[in-house]
Amino acid sequence: MNPSSAGWIKKFIAEIDQSALCSAYQEVSDLYLGLKSTGFIYGMSLTGLKPQPKSSIELTVEEHTKINLLQALSYVYFKHHPEQHYPDCIAAIVAFYEHMGKGQPGLLHKLSFSKNPSDNLEGIINARLHENNLVKSAEVSSLITYVLLFIDILVFEEYLMGSQDIQAAFDRLEHCCIQACAWALESKPSPSKYDHMFIEMLNHALKKPLAYDQAQSEILRQEMSEHGTLFKGFLLDVCCLGVWDDRVLQADELRFLRELEADLGLPSGLALTGIGDLDEFSRTHAQSVRLFEHANPVKLLYKQSSAMVKTLILRNKNRLIKELSESGELVKLLTLSTVRDLDKTEKQKVKEQLLDICKTVPSLTLFLLPGGSLLLPIMVKLIPTLLPSAFNDNAIED
Repeated sequence: MNPSSAGWIKKFIAEIDQSALCSAYQEVSDLYLGLKSTGFIYGMSLTGLKPQPKSSIELTVEEHTKINLLQALSYVYFKHHPEQHYPDCIAAIVAFYEHMGKGQPGLLHKLSFSKNPSDNLEGIINARLHENNLVKSAEVSSLITYVLLFIDILVFEEYLMGSQDIQAAFDRLEHCCIQACAWALESKPSPSKYDHMFIEMLNHALKKPLAYDQAQSEILRQEMSEHGTLFKGFLLDVCCLGVWDDRVLQADELRFLRELEADLGLPSGLALTGIGDLDEFSRTHAQSVRLFEHANPVKLLYKQSSAMVKTLILRNKNRLIKELSESGELVKLLTLSTVRDLDKTEKQKVKEQLLDICKTVPSLTLFLLPGGSLLLPIMVKLIPTLLPSAFNDNAIED
C-alpha cells in the first residue's frame, strides 16, 4: 500500500479486516497508548498501529501518519457503531471534516474532486496534514500540526456522540494544548533562543499574551481540568515532550510537570511515566524525539518540505515524466533552469504549466493548496535530475 498514491484508502479497507481493527484495542485509552508507541502522539509516526497493512515500500513519517489517523478514526467510529461497516465509517469521517470546515473559505472542500467518499477522504487527510490554518504561522504549524492531530480523534468521538458545536470544542482543546506547550517552554530555567522564538510565535498565533498573571493562569488550568481524562493525559504528554526536547529533565521542569499533573487531577507519577515513555520511544527508534527542534524553524520547514516534495516526485516519477513528455516547452525551460536563472516570464510559464500537471497527478494536488506554489522551486530543482537523457540533448553518458 502506498499512501502517497490515489486509492490507498480502498487498499486499506481491503487489507485491514474490520473485526481485526476493532479487536486490536479494548478501549480508546488503549488506542491512545498504541498511538503513543507509534510516535503519532509525539508528531512523528515511525510505525503503524496494529494490525498493519502490507507495504512493499518504506513508509515516510507522513505516510505512517495518514494510516494511523485513518485507523484511529475508524476504530473510534466502530466503537460507537459496531453494527456498521467501512462505507458508513468513511462517509461519517468525511461528514465530520466537512462539518468542521463549514462556513470557512474551504481548504477541505476544495479537495473534494470525486463523489466517491474514500477518494474525498484521501484529499481531506492530505489537506489536514499540510494545513496551515491551524495557527497563522507556517513555521508553528509545520512543527505542531502532527502533534495536535490527536485532537481530531477526540472531537470526532464527540461528534459521534451527537455534539453539534464541534468547531468550538476543537478550538478550546487546541487553545489549551498550545498554551500548555508555551508553559512547558517557559518552565525551562535557561530557555534557548529558539525556545524564545517558538514562544513568540505561539503568542502571535493565539493573538494574546501567553504570560498570564497568576489568576488568569489558574482559571485556564481549571478549564483544562474539566476536560476528559484522555485529553488531560495528552496535555501532560505534550508538555513532557516540550521540556524533554534536550533530553534533560531539570528540577524546575519536573516541578512544573508535577504541578500541572496535580492541577489536572491526574494520578501522581504520571508525568514521570510520560518522560519514561518518551525515553523508551527514543531509544527504540535510535533518534531524538523533539517537538520544539533546536534549529531555525524556517530552515526546518524548508528541510521538511524538501523531503516531502522529493518523496512525492519519486513516487510519481513515471506519471510525471509521461505528463512532461507532452509539454516540450516546459521541459526546455526546466532544462534551461539548470544552467541559468529564468526570467520573470519564463518562471510564470513554468509555474502555470507545472500546476496544470499537478492537477492530473492526485498525490501532487498538494501544490494546488494555498501556499503550495511556494514549494514549486523545490520541485523545479528536482525534476531535471529525474528526466531521462532523451530529454536533455547535452547529457553526457557515463
